[in-house]
Amino acid sequence: MPYQPFHIIGADRPSRWLVTCDHATNTIPDWVNGGDLGITPADMGRHIAYDLGAAGVTRALAERLNAPAILSNFSRLVIDPNRGEDDPTLLMKLYDGTIIPANRHAGPEELQRRLERLYRPYHDALADLAARRSDTAIVAIHSFTPRLRARSPRPWHIGILFGRDDRLARPLIDLLRAEPDLCVGENQPYAGHLPGDAIDRHALQTGRPNALVELRHDLIATPAQQQAWADRLAPLLEAALGQANL
Repeated sequence: MPYQPFHIIGADRPSRWLVTCDHATNTIPDWVNGGDLGITPADMGRHIAYDLGAAGVTRALAERLNAPAILSNFSRLVIDPNRGEDDPTLLMKLYDGTIIPANRHAGPEELQRRLERLYRPYHDALADLAARRSDTAIVAIHSFTPRLRARSPRPWHIGILFGRDDRLARPLIDLLRAEPDLCVGENQPYAGHLPGDAIDRHALQTGRPNALVELRHDLIATPAQQQAWADRLAPLLEAALGQANL
């Protein structure tokens, strides 16, 4: 079976929700530097290579919402689908203290090859899924490390990111903050969105309701934790959408 740069789950599910996972896996296609970026297996298992636990939450949440989901099938270190095509961090050469040898001298031709074989097919498929209904709402699932190297611990259990459109994010944050056991970040641990990133491209530029969910990855390490978070998030997302009257 030929290599596929993305996976789609439940394409025929009827919900207006679309669940996305830009950093689902640490897969390296064998045509990229022989399938080896030149870093250790330990580094390939870190957050620098993919969003740990996010794929499991995405699958469980999509099932819970009866919604389709799309998951990337290449490491963010190969090329980052959550960056615009002109973003200088599209091919990371250094990430959280780790040099990426296979990217260090990657030139324009290699960048174009990865764009054409990985990045653009993923975004084309995402665009097709988003266009299946006129009222699509997008929830993007990501995870973050509890602590970057040489940085302070991050206290948040979950963060909700939004750019100029907070119609869905705002009620979702309020609902999450009403939960007594959660430390909720607003545009934390990262701020908003970058021009040309996945939410900007498929939601902000098209007027679709959206929220980007960041979960601390030590809280979604096991299938049971991933299912529990999906079960928790699904009714809150539905309630937020209803409150926003979108």
